Amino acid sequence: MWKRSLKLLVEAEICPAMQNGQSQEVGADVMAESETTEDGPNDTSDLPHNISDADAFRILWEMKMKKRQKCPSLPETVTVLSTEEGSTVYIVGTAHFSDSSKQDVVKTIQEVQPDVVVVELCQYRVSMLKMDEETLLKEAKEINLEKLHQAIKQNGVMSGLMQMLLLKVSAHITEQLGMAPGGEFREAFKEASKVPFCKFHLGDRPIPVTFKRAIAALSFWQKVKLAWGLCSLSDPISEDDVEKCKQKDLLEQMMAEMIGEFPDLHRTIVSERDIYLTYMLKQAARKTELPRASESEPRKSVPSIVVGVVGMGHVPGIEKNWNTDVNIAEILSVPPPSALNRIITFTAKVTFFGLFSYGCFCVSKRTAQFILSVPATQYCLQRLNQIRIWNF
Repeated sequence: MWKRSLKLLVEAEICPAMQNGQSQEVGADVMAESETTEDGPNDTSDLPHNISDADAFRILWEMKMKKRQKCPSLPETVTVLSTEEGSTVYIVGTAHFSDSSKQDVVKTIQEVQPDVVVVELCQYRVSMLKMDEETLLKEAKEINLEKLHQAIKQNGVMSGLMQMLLLKVSAHITEQLGMAPGGEFREAFKEASKVPFCKFHLGDRPIPVTFKRAIAALSFWQKVKLAWGLCSLSDPISEDDVEKCKQKDLLEQMMAEMIGEFPDLHRTIVSERDIYLTYMLKQAARKTELPRASESEPRKSVPSIVVGVVGMGHVPGIEKNWNTDVNIAEILSVPPPSALNRIITFTAKVTFFGLFSYGCFCVSKRTAQFILSVPATQYCLQRLNQIRIWNF
């Protein structure tokens, strides 16, 4: 039973986390591009020529307000929250391999014309926003020694090996569905760029922190059990299975099963990220400063409209934490490795270098035996021996 819940956790929470986990430099280019439109008009194609900056800003703002629906028609997957300042946050709960989730995101952004869009991504995974489906599918299926080396270098031996197991499961799901995860985030990025004065924020905790905290929280036998469970996750998955991840009751039931088997894993991968996402959504929901055509204009602020795009599994946690003061300092720290982890890491390194040295010795020994067995080599050795005897 717990394996089914583990598959759900991988599909709903870990798969999007695995995509382009080491692509921070590429992602910086994407964010640089999105930030260029944060404080200015996103679309000026409908504006008349020879118009002043003040009029352009005013017209764009009025266009945005006209498109913003006072009573928006929202999908069933949207949860509406509010802040003390009067801001409204529309949280779109998604399944990461779902076409209908993409449509939910597009419809919500078009209806509410937000000031900020927040997605469940961090700077290490932002490159998936600009990559096409074909490239993402290829990336997900390519598991090689270079990726293993990068994972170990970035996260350590145990975390790196566990990350590669998770990547293997992610690639299995991706291949079966023929669809790369994170399509709803790419749609959110595209739609946000069409809304005047709309900012785009990354709302998830950095993935290296999540993995290191998750691995540090598990005991040795829990790590073995988790690795065995991941290696045996070969059951077929369908689009119907994916859509079930959007059903809150079923999701909570299966997450409860996961908590029973791996409470610390659930805490670090789901609950702590609930807190982080809540914090980032609240930061995004601060009052929006109205655009100004010049520095001389007085500053004016209004309540914000925010759209958050997160996996459905995070929605209950965000609702639970919404009216509490959340502190993310503790969940951003990485605990030092335990004594057992240090011993395992040291043993793994000694074993690797020992096997490598033994392999080199065996190869060199066989090579020497082969060279000595060649007739030409034996003849040369006999001649050298005769010359040595003659000299004495």
